[in-house]
Amino acid sequence: MTAWSSRRQVRRNRDRHGRGLRGPLYPSTLPAARSRAERFDGLVLEALEPIEGRWRTELTQLDVAVDDVPDVHMSADQVLTWDDGVIEDGNVPLARLVPAGVDRRGLPTRARIVLYRRPLEARAKDGADLADLVHDVLVEQVATYLGLDPDVVDGD
Repeated sequence: MTAWSSRRQVRRNRDRHGRGLRGPLYPSTLPAARSRAERFDGLVLEALEPIEGRWRTELTQLDVAVDDVPDVHMSADQVLTWDDGVIEDGNVPLARLVPAGVDRRGLPTRARIVLYRRPLEARAKDGADLADLVHDVLVEQVATYLGLDPDVVDGD
């Protein structure tokens, strides 16, 4: 080992200017090390599991995705309106059902439910409330996709 590499190793571990640890605070194996987006993805998977268990054959052509925020393209003089299949709260979309179709290249696309993470997180009081909200939004979107009542889809 050369003196330079030895010196570099010392610098990396040094507590410069009393700012504390440099590196991960939690080991990556602990739940606290996951980002908010990763925790939200886990909530979506947990909420989707019982729905998929009950409606597996009907949902084979449906994808579920998560976006941070919805894309809104409009000028200042336009009135904001949403298409069918958008669940909104206070004119802010929480989720959207994108029907199957054809993309720009002419290839077929599958139907897709898109959940918007930041608006959903903003409306939840805590983690349990967010889990309930994600479940309710997913049930409503799947019900719209299947053309059923949300109570039938939820099965509770």
